[in-house]
Amino acid sequence: MKAKRSMIVILLAAFCLTVTTQAKVKDSKTTYAKEVLQPYVDNGQLAGAISVFYKDGVQETCCAGYADVSQKRRITMNSAFMQCSQTKGFCGVTIAKLVEEGRLSLDDPVSKYLPEFKELWVLDGEKDGVRTFHKAKNVLTVRMVLNHTGGFPFEISAKRSDVRGGGWSGGAPIRQTASIAAASPLMFEPGTREMYSNTGIDIGAAVVEVITGMKWEQYLKKTVLDPLGMKSTWFWPTDKQIKKKIELYEFKDNAPAVWREEMGSQQRPYNDSHVFASAGAGLWTTANDQLKFYKMLMNLGLGDNGVRILKEETVKSILACSTRPEGMGGYSLGLSAPVKDNEDAWFGHGGAWGTNCMVNWHKKELKLWVIQCAGGRQPWQAGVNKAAEKFFAQSFGRSGVDEYTGRIGDNVRK
Repeated sequence: MKAKRSMIVILLAAFCLTVTTQAKVKDSKTTYAKEVLQPYVDNGQLAGAISVFYKDGVQETCCAGYADVSQKRRITMNSAFMQCSQTKGFCGVTIAKLVEEGRLSLDDPVSKYLPEFKELWVLDGEKDGVRTFHKAKNVLTVRMVLNHTGGFPFEISAKRSDVRGGGWSGGAPIRQTASIAAASPLMFEPGTREMYSNTGIDIGAAVVEVITGMKWEQYLKKTVLDPLGMKSTWFWPTDKQIKKKIELYEFKDNAPAVWREEMGSQQRPYNDSHVFASAGAGLWTTANDQLKFYKMLMNLGLGDNGVRILKEETVKSILACSTRPEGMGGYSLGLSAPVKDNEDAWFGHGGAWGTNCMVNWHKKELKLWVIQCAGGRQPWQAGVNKAAEKFFAQSFGRSGVDEYTGRIGDNVRK
């Protein structure tokens, strides 16, 4: 009997170690963002948008307007959308994981993993149709390709947005993208300037593929998306998601927003064989899924469900603050980050169609914005910023933060 009881205790203990619980979130009962956005929805200039403010376990969630105006289909936290360049932060997390595990150093030469990058050429200029080059003197490092100081253009030629089937989710798979980039001229000596580049992030993803022996997107799914429970986030949205996605709208002065079928860099159909995973941009997601990823960053590697993705120090040292040389602005690994970290420092990323999410790990604050804007002004943005100020000025206590103390799963991978 004692042996049987002991076995039951062991099984219960094992079960408890695998169980995770979602951190409790309280409704703030505030409507700061709604008060700003609703007038624009009412006059038709804004089709729909999502705003989330989070502080100390308290959250204001605003879903204003429509995902599709013509169908009067309301925008919701589960409406699918293209997050564009917010994909870069996901690549940054996969790189950070390999650094943490000792499988990669940020100052490793890219050529250590991708031999085609051993000899690179820098464009000096062009005159009368003749271009001149010099052999790169600086060694291209993993750090440089992840923080946009590698010298690469925004996209490789195979991903031109003016070519049918091109764009960041078309054109070429990650490993081929890296090879094309290696055979193309750099815009400047590696590490001497900064130039925002999807290409550089894709090169970082190619490094992940070589180290792990997996497709980057599969490694991302196995180590980040699945552990966080991000079931609605992927490079190939389902037909059901596409049918109910947030549509693109172009802002017009003194007139209703105009629907746009597609953008050059994101061409229909969105989930057929012409779509390749891209670490620079390309992940589809929902606001609810986005919160899972960014709350993990806000809580220094610990997911809302209690699963630890990264160690605290890893997030603090290479994701929450800049990895660039002094004087080049703030950027870490696929994430906009401050040059110097302090209590008022935010880090995160935005996307081309107007999405954005930023977090402050010191104060446990988050602000998320979702819109699918195909062009034009966003006159409501100043009002949303003021709404955020009002929200964060309130004192909600620390009950939500305490949810992360001593939770099951917090001892994993510290």
